[in-house]
Amino acid sequence: MATTYNNLYLDLRTRLRRAGTEDAGQAARELVCAAAGKTREELTRDGQLYVSPETERAAEELAARHLSGEPVAYLIGEWEFYGLPLDVSPAVLIPRPDTEVLAGQVIDCAKTIPECRVLDLCAGSGCIGLAVAAQVPHAHVLLGEVDGEALKICRQNIRRNGLGGRVASLKVDALEKPPRQIGAFHIIVSNPPYIPHGDIAVLDPSVREHEPHLALDGGADGLDFYRAISDRWREALHSGGMLAFEVGIGQADAVLRIMRANGFGDIQIVKDYNGIPRVVFGTLCDAI
Repeated sequence: MATTYNNLYLDLRTRLRRAGTEDAGQAARELVCAAAGKTREELTRDGQLYVSPETERAAEELAARHLSGEPVAYLIGEWEFYGLPLDVSPAVLIPRPDTEVLAGQVIDCAKTIPECRVLDLCAGSGCIGLAVAAQVPHAHVLLGEVDGEALKICRQNIRRNGLGGRVASLKVDALEKPPRQIGAFHIIVSNPPYIPHGDIAVLDPSVREHEPHLALDGGADGLDFYRAISDRWREALHSGGMLAFEVGIGQADAVLRIMRANGFGDIQIVKDYNGIPRVVFGTLCDAI
């Protein structure tokens, strides 16, 4: 029986909601848009039109895959972060609203610094650095990432958002010392791998089975990258420069101590939208 785009959307939303999908409305809309090759605006415009059998089947197949555990972002190949459309793939973490809290702190700081240079370390999709560049027209951003496939996504997103004049990407390993030619930055921001190795096996299947373990595994206690970046990458910061991290649940105090031991002061902790301490940032003092 023929159905309209509106009815297809409503049917998928009901199925996803019953299955416990968080924000089932958004998920259903994105899946229908992907199946139909339409933008959200076009879907709204064409809501009363009938759907072709091919599009209906494609939407049903996408919904079935999602209900089997595949994240919507990977099924449609894109996601939105801080108002920016971003390509995503299983090579990068899906940008999450909590990370917008970190991006907001960096944006506020960057706005106060003329000709600000920002390094987004462990950049993944490049979401944080690209948000900074989009919101701060005088900022120049480097996306640093060790994984080659993730770097491809970074470069796609630089092009997609028209930021090639002020954003570049470079293969760097956050666990090693920065290459000398990288120069100095006013801000280093990082959402590094922070899941303790032993906890990966008990993550939600949608994360454990689909998102890249390279971007999740933070070592035995989840703190390997905080130690390495606070110690080794401080030499890539101007004196008084800002180091800002996203942290996992229960890690904020430990990361604060790591930063303090490596010469950072005025360290602050910021909670996410759910009241969980999620961001730790501080400034580099002249000497340890």
